[in-house]
Amino acid sequence: MDKNLNYGEDYKFIPATSVGSGVGIDILPDLYQYTIQIVNIVLYGEPQMKDFVLIDAGMPKSADEIISVVEERYGSKSRPKAIILTHGHFDHVGGIIELIERWGVPVYAHTLEIPFLSGKQNYPEPDPTVNNGLVAKMSPIFPNEAINLGGNLKVLPSDGSVPFMAGFRWIHTPGHSPGHISLFREKDKVLIAGDAFVTVKQESLYKVITQTKEISGPPQYFTTDWLAARASIEKLAILKPSVAITGHGLPMKGEELTSNLKKLVDDFEQIALPKQGKYLN
Repeated sequence: MDKNLNYGEDYKFIPATSVGSGVGIDILPDLYQYTIQIVNIVLYGEPQMKDFVLIDAGMPKSADEIISVVEERYGSKSRPKAIILTHGHFDHVGGIIELIERWGVPVYAHTLEIPFLSGKQNYPEPDPTVNNGLVAKMSPIFPNEAINLGGNLKVLPSDGSVPFMAGFRWIHTPGHSPGHISLFREKDKVLIAGDAFVTVKQESLYKVITQTKEISGPPQYFTTDWLAARASIEKLAILKPSVAITGHGLPMKGEELTSNLKKLVDDFEQIALPKQGKYLN
């Protein structure tokens, strides 16, 4: 096992949860969303199949829960073919090292995300001034230091294909992080958006706890390039997705998704853009 695997020194359990924690939703026969505290992981692959993939890796200290969910869906001692990361923020890689040690599988990310996942560069510090919501205010305690995934870390194929996810392609959707990606399947217009946009006002503790469903931009306290974030949302809206699984919040589909995504594009400044903050362009 690679001895270089390590989290940053600021890695720790974050005591935040929601009414959705521990709840799984079958989006389609081969797509399953599961909520860990306040963030979603996604499993690609029909139940009991040997070929399946995990997208994102949950909150810190969540590896045992993820393993339990995987084994319940795919069978005892099952393991995915790979882990695909939409990006490397702490709440999307919280169980990653324990999962690598358990499964020995490759982890794929965009090339611009590699420095944050190979111990070379910390993410910019979160900005608590963007919003009066309590999650935003508590964001300074969120880990932002680089982690090191050693030789398990792989760069996503440059042709846009997604390893072990036939029919899906990855789309570069920066803004929330430099190498943020979303996943899209053309045949049924399914979108795994990561945090390019979310369906809960992630800055508000009340709305996070209650999982109040509403279209929102990327979590403000960790978004560092708002021009890119806007362009990414516009890029995804052009795809006209039929269903969207986001990194935070409940899935949206059909007319609800279409109308809300249009609203987010049209009213980006009012809905997504913080009124203040050190990362505003």
